[in-house]
Amino acid sequence: MTTVIQTQELSKRYGRRTALADCTLAVPAGRIVGLVGPNGAGKSTLLALTCGLISPSEGRITVLGSPPAADAAQLARVGFVAQDAPVYAGLSVADHLRLGARLNPGWDDGLARRRVERLGLDPAQKAGRLSGGQRAQLALTLAAAKRGELLILDEPVASLDPIARRAFLYDLLDFVGELGVTVVLSSHLLGDLTQVCDHLIVLARGRVQVAGDVADLLAVHHRIDGGTGALPPGSRVVHTDRGGPAVVYSPEPIAGAERTDLEDVGMAYMMAAEAAR
Repeated sequence: MTTVIQTQELSKRYGRRTALADCTLAVPAGRIVGLVGPNGAGKSTLLALTCGLISPSEGRITVLGSPPAADAAQLARVGFVAQDAPVYAGLSVADHLRLGARLNPGWDDGLARRRVERLGLDPAQKAGRLSGGQRAQLALTLAAAKRGELLILDEPVASLDPIARRAFLYDLLDFVGELGVTVVLSSHLLGDLTQVCDHLIVLARGRVQVAGDVADLLAVHHRIDGGTGALPPGSRVVHTDRGGPAVVYSPEPIAGAERTDLEDVGMAYMMAAEAAR
């Protein structure tokens, strides 16, 4: 299995505040990775470390086999869309495509122009006059047309309305199919991630709470209503609401348990971390 992002005891501190602690991960290639956690969990810090925008305080990280932003060739292999999908308000859509072509040696101009046409974007329109959804789609087009191997999206849909979010996520699925790119998608909207992700990383309080392929995680997490009772050896209660259902980790089947979904698992680990605070 090819690993796209590898971290070992990765930590980042800002003065006395720890934003990320002892993060050890192996992100496999070819996945759409959902990076989920509450605000302040460390998601943006992890992605900034992955892009080489900041340096770790401790530990190590490799991206596509090299240190982040090691050189121009490595930078060309990674596309990044920051929060709020930043674009240049004073530049037109066509200006953005020309800029992308000048800055990226692997630029796929045909892909970029096809997307702009399909989305109905006016090439002469200034980016500052586009809607939020259109700006997000333009930013995604610029990142994807780099033709990199890794696409990193830091909460790109958080400010969009439900229809724009849905369109953005479905376009993301098309990109993965067309480009064969690995995607890391950060969000605190678990419902959105369930539509597209096949690998999950849950961050809370600056630490990784759980990580793995979605199918594997769902196979070993169970939902139990009305008390947990006797559980199989090796199992543990991840979280339970008072008087409500429990989410239990168990490699073995549990009689009477129901299937979990991605939202059940993600919320259980985030709530458990909050309860431990």
